[in-house]
Amino acid sequence: MNEVTIKKTKEYVKKNKSIKIYVCIISILILSSIFAFLSPYDPTKIDINNKLVSPNKKHIFGTDDLGRDYFTRALYGGRVSLTVGFVSMIISMTIGTLIGAISGYFGGRIDSFLMRTVDIIMSIPSFFIILIINAYFKPGIASIILIIGLFGWTSVARIVRSETLTLKEREYVLCSKTLGGNNFWIIFRHIIPNILSTIIVSSTLNVASAILTESSLSFLGFGVVEPFSSWGSMLRNAQKYMQDAPYLAAFPGILILLTVLSFNVLGDMLRDVLDPRNIQSQKF
Repeated sequence: MNEVTIKKTKEYVKKNKSIKIYVCIISILILSSIFAFLSPYDPTKIDINNKLVSPNKKHIFGTDDLGRDYFTRALYGGRVSLTVGFVSMIISMTIGTLIGAISGYFGGRIDSFLMRTVDIIMSIPSFFIILIINAYFKPGIASIILIIGLFGWTSVARIVRSETLTLKEREYVLCSKTLGGNNFWIIFRHIIPNILSTIIVSSTLNVASAILTESSLSFLGFGVVEPFSSWGSMLRNAQKYMQDAPYLAAFPGILILLTVLSFNVLGDMLRDVLDPRNIQSQKF
């Protein structure tokens, strides 16, 4: 970060104190998932004698229908959901950035072909495509990550393309062309680094979208399978006990809500801070 960005970030955080809460929520969720192994309970160990125990001092989230500690399963479920969110985001951002930059920079038939392909993909409800394709794959984290990553790049490509169309007419890009710079060298050296702020903002929103998609797939039974858990699969298993043990649905639902909300708010903050058009005009 340069001095202007650091200053803007401090001013934004000072003006919008609630952002600290959301950043803390994200940090706590990530750290809790990483250090889930410190929990004294085994997330897959069945204890029928203690099934559906309400939250108490020993089991702060209670136990599920098989007597497993629900807090521990929520921690490991968070590890799965966050892993899917981050890794699929990396895949989709990489594909979207490359296609958007190439399309915007070269223009002509290449641009027309790539953008029409994007339009076709975006015109089809992606979630139903993901459901159909996922039905033919072996259920698991790897397949979910690949499927979400391979279908989450279209909006990123359009954003990157629009930024590239502007940047490729800048003086430093034209100068690089005049000096004999290779097209792909220009893309990776001048275009992509200068739209990095836009890519970062899109990536935070993409993480939230990927987590929601994974939760939806797991809720419908196309995601993580037993004995492993994710927040979506925990919600699916909680359906049968909504009246007797509503906490089984409440805890994973709240975790999904907080995670998605926090990443969306973080994305809004980064957009305001990193957008160069706000350097002079935006007052936090």
